[in-house]
Amino acid sequence: MDFNALTAAIAPLNLRSCLISRQGELQYEHYREARIPEEVAKVNSVTKSVLSALFCIALDQGLLPEPETPASVFFPRLAADRDARKGDITLAHLLTMSAGFDWTEFGGQNSFPRMTRAPHWIDFVLEQPLAHAPGTRMEYNSGASQMLSAVLAQAAGMPVARFADLHLFGPLGIERYEWEQDPQGVHTGGFGLRLLPGDMLKFGLLYQQQGKWENARLLSRDLLARSVKPAIAAKAPNRGRYAWHWWTDSFAESADGPNPPAPDYYYARGFGGQYIYIVPVQDTVVVLTADKWRTDKPPTDVFRRHIAPLLAGMR
Repeated sequence: MDFNALTAAIAPLNLRSCLISRQGELQYEHYREARIPEEVAKVNSVTKSVLSALFCIALDQGLLPEPETPASVFFPRLAADRDARKGDITLAHLLTMSAGFDWTEFGGQNSFPRMTRAPHWIDFVLEQPLAHAPGTRMEYNSGASQMLSAVLAQAAGMPVARFADLHLFGPLGIERYEWEQDPQGVHTGGFGLRLLPGDMLKFGLLYQQQGKWENARLLSRDLLARSVKPAIAAKAPNRGRYAWHWWTDSFAESADGPNPPAPDYYYARGFGGQYIYIVPVQDTVVVLTADKWRTDKPPTDVFRRHIAPLLAGMR
């Protein structure tokens, strides 16, 4: 396979890294600088998809109740709130960003920055009013992710990073990483991980291989499939649908409307150009990382603009 055209296309974008694996083999590897493969870097909201994997592992182990369980089981103040709808929020609503909180991640209310400046992040999230009935609309919300991280730590009886070491990172051979914590010591559920590009690829390969790694099953096939199944329409200007802290989309021009096309791929996405794409039908995993968004922001969809056409030619 000739990747010369891709190299020429991404050269002006100043990407930090681009890795493409097909049928379990690394077929393309680009780094802006020789040191990058050995440097952990922020993956931002890709952290959410890692949290989703850990949540599935905990469900597999029976540490967590069914996703339809009310979140008030872990946060009793939701059931006691003056707005009775808060008692209807479930773990599944948190996973699909559809809890209904009046939340603007950036801009407007600047909910996310305000949370990170609060002395107690979980309390900040729980105090936010509802703008919609739970389950009716997606509103991107890293506070929901922080709630899920707190739930996982409580259910597992250990810090989230320790649970990851034992059941995800350790088996995948991910040894060099960093993970931020909130003021109460809860690992950040919506951001805060720093990973190597090669370790991001390992995580994507785990999903491409249906939860198996070196003949060991880390995630059950059924829960993995459930976690990446489109659950709710993504809020504009985003395309496609949202699953359990994963995005899903189609190669079709429009993924919107009441009858969207079946998703061709799903992906983890982090601010500033951090992506892990899984394309099951083509047995392909793509990792993209960037760090120049403040000065020369690359196109928002390098995958669809430059990589998807190559994949289409491989069919």
